[in-house]
Amino acid sequence: MPVYDYRCKQCGRKAALFYKRYKDYDAAVHTCPHCGSTEMTRLISRVAIARPSRDFTGMSSDQMLNVLEGGDSREVGEMMHQFGQDEAAAGDPMFHEVSERLMKGEKPESIERDIAASEGAGDFGNLD
Repeated sequence: MPVYDYRCKQCGRKAALFYKRYKDYDAAVHTCPHCGSTEMTRLISRVAIARPSRDFTGMSSDQMLNVLEGGDSREVGEMMHQFGQDEAAAGDPMFHEVSERLMKGEKPESIERDIAASEGAGDFGNLD
């Protein structure tokens, strides 16, 4: 269902207007739901484009090393997640926590500090 963002020229508030079809949008008189004004300015919203996911399981060791050294924590997390589907990592909650946090974009240093603090231990090795 197409959604269109507007700002009312009368009251200055933003509004999202929904239409079932593009034809409905074309025929509609865009009215502010807050004050009833028809003086609306259409806003151009940011568009998110999904990046196709990579298949890390078919990579060579050199390609995997490039991912690890690349500095993109989301990509490292996705690679860990794909490899974590095997039996060895399936029962390890720490592995899954780290991969999920990396996929959300958290920095490896922050994750390492949190794990060390929660376990009351020292260095877990370098996660980046």
